[in-house]
Amino acid sequence: MKLSNFNFELPKELLAEHPSENRDESKLMVIDTKTGKIEHKMFKDMIDYFDEGDVMVLNNTKVFPARLYGNKEKTGARIEVFLLRELNEEQRLWDVLVDPARKIRIGNKLYFGDDETLVAEVIDNTTSRGRTLRFLYDGAYLDFRRKLRELGETPLPKYIKRNVEPEDEERYQTIYAKHEGAVAAPTAGLHFSKHLLKRLEIKGINFAELTLHVGLGTFNPVEVEDLSKHKMDSEELIIDEKATEVVNNAIAKKKRICAVGTTAMRGLESAVSSNRTLNTFEGWTNKFIFPPYEFSIANSMITNFHLPKSTLLMMISAFMGHDLMKKAYKEAIMESYRFYSYGDAMLILR
Repeated sequence: MKLSNFNFELPKELLAEHPSENRDESKLMVIDTKTGKIEHKMFKDMIDYFDEGDVMVLNNTKVFPARLYGNKEKTGARIEVFLLRELNEEQRLWDVLVDPARKIRIGNKLYFGDDETLVAEVIDNTTSRGRTLRFLYDGAYLDFRRKLRELGETPLPKYIKRNVEPEDEERYQTIYAKHEGAVAAPTAGLHFSKHLLKRLEIKGINFAELTLHVGLGTFNPVEVEDLSKHKMDSEELIIDEKATEVVNNAIAKKKRICAVGTTAMRGLESAVSSNRTLNTFEGWTNKFIFPPYEFSIANSMITNFHLPKSTLLMMISAFMGHDLMKKAYKEAIMESYRFYSYGDAMLILR
């Protein structure tokens, strides 16, 4: 498979700028890979495809307000700072992206907030847009983190051209988010409402939670035609014993196991044992899934509609088959499904 196999024309008006009015009332395309049948439903109808003892694997990472705006010392130029990951808690060191990058050099200082009580110094260049910042803040660590939260805004993807609105703080977060560390939401999970989760629970569906802190690397463009030469950024992954027990019990009973999102799927496939069960895991994964690929754990998947040439689209192709993926996406465009983070969803059954 080559990069060019994953290109298609996506009308700009299908990129979702806002979430659906109600979480569980976005559109849902249901695809049976055994028969090739495609159905058009609402997301809350997904409950009809699962039975007692089946398992939903959720990524419970929590998005933090990673986008800040500061002013450069002397010139006062407005600089966007996107927090990627904390490098050192004690020294307040962060790996960030800056924009415009050409204006930011080692030694520069940036001032944040109206009162400018938070200051950061650039101490290293990491990539063309990447920098290491040391935040100069005298207060306690928890106060410093609170300050970052106050000054930061919801890190909506760049394709959303509008300003961040108050509803984004809640809607660009799954209702089961627990562990802060992601700079992008695991968007397949955004479709679940409290009501739908309760209905699934009453029906006897089990839940297994893992934590994969989504980084911007997930969305990095693939720039090589030969997919085997593309390198994914590493993301932190934690799978505990409780999750492995729920999943492995379902495997033993031949139940349906549904990965909610590409991040949940990556997490599962990063921790497969030699006998194709799930291991506990604590560390980092840079797993890149593209066709051909043999999946070991999940036999169904919920996912959003992805952009051309994206690594997410490549995983979907590997899971449902390339020809069926192309057919489904063609139909999605014809039926005006909404794409990307705030878009509609797909349920793939194997």
